[in-house]
Amino acid sequence: MEIARAAAGLFVSRGLKATRAEDIAQAAGIAPRTFYRYFATKEEAVAPLYAAGAQRWAEAVREAPAGLTVPEALEHAVRHTLVPGQGVSAASWEWVRALIRLAMASPALGKVWAEVCHTSEATLTEVLAERARAAATAANGPTPGRATAVPEASGPDASGPDAPSPDASDPDAQDPATPVPAAAASPYERFTAAVAGAAVRVAVESWAVTDTSPTGPQGPAEVALGNLRALRGFSWTSGQTGQTGQTGQAGRAGRAG
Repeated sequence: MEIARAAAGLFVSRGLKATRAEDIAQAAGIAPRTFYRYFATKEEAVAPLYAAGAQRWAEAVREAPAGLTVPEALEHAVRHTLVPGQGVSAASWEWVRALIRLAMASPALGKVWAEVCHTSEATLTEVLAERARAAATAANGPTPGRATAVPEASGPDASGPDAPSPDASDPDAQDPATPVPAAAASPYERFTAAVAGAAVRVAVESWAVTDTSPTGPQGPAEVALGNLRALRGFSWTSGQTGQTGQTGQAGRAGRAG
């Protein structure tokens, strides 16, 4: 991450074109050959910074309270990652603005940003699939013949020979806690992750091209929340109607009352 921070500092202070990989290596206190051991180009050096923010957002969705609907979990994650002071300081958001602007102005850096967003989308696909399976299990109970969640053991060896395991006779059996690889997710699960990811990505990019504060109604968090609210009624689960979003609204109204 030190190399990434050195690269970002030079890109912002000197400009992308005026910065060489050798300059980044020197600023990071490493040899040029060490730099090229990790990165093929100077632009790739800031990928860890882009990825850290994107990963923080996906993990916040994963860690949202289990009782929340998908729209509520997404909004919860926005409030815990895009609001200055919640994970990222207001000063750090200015660095985010500068790096996003550079990505939008440079095809090479834009490619790095796009690749990071694509990877984050794959992670979000897994997260939303996990939440969907957990919600289905909570509503309908475990599917006969399939493994159920294993309670946390308090004994000295929770993974010993007596620990429950998925039914080997069922090829579809899988521990509900096991992440679903993006490649195994359904097309609709991948689509919903792309929709959710775009709502946040566009908000950050739209804010970055302005000079507005990262806080307030024009900040990235409020813009992202507005984008997500515009999706109310969107079916987040394949095979369901737009009532999915309405159910979330009804639940919020009930809790508010």
